[in-house]
Amino acid sequence: MNIPSELKYTKDHEWIKIDGDVATVGITDFAQGELGDIVYVEVETVGETLSQEEVFGTVEAVKTVSDLFQPLEGEIVAFNEALEDDPELVNNDPYGEGWMVKIQIADASQIEGLLSSEAYQELIGA
Repeated sequence: MNIPSELKYTKDHEWIKIDGDVATVGITDFAQGELGDIVYVEVETVGETLSQEEVFGTVEAVKTVSDLFQPLEGEIVAFNEALEDDPELVNNDPYGEGWMVKIQIADASQIEGLLSSEAYQELIGA
């Protein structure tokens, strides 16, 4: 299982890449494996400022729909529009082309509460 050490993680199986005051967010390799084939990603919160752990969208797989939770407080500034036509990018490249949103971070102190790759590995029993 792929759990890149340079990323941060949440207990909701999202990964976060911090670049200055912008965070790129997607779901982990573990999450996409558990969900199965992703058929649709919906994010209608671009331009909105959301609190940490608020729902920012949903990911739909063949058998289930899962909420996506905001890992850090901030404004959703971008959605990966490639997912509209090619949602399986989440399955094929969850840490690259399968990213979901970019967030303008409002409270950088929240980063400290995210999981390291080691802590995430423990969480999922990897």
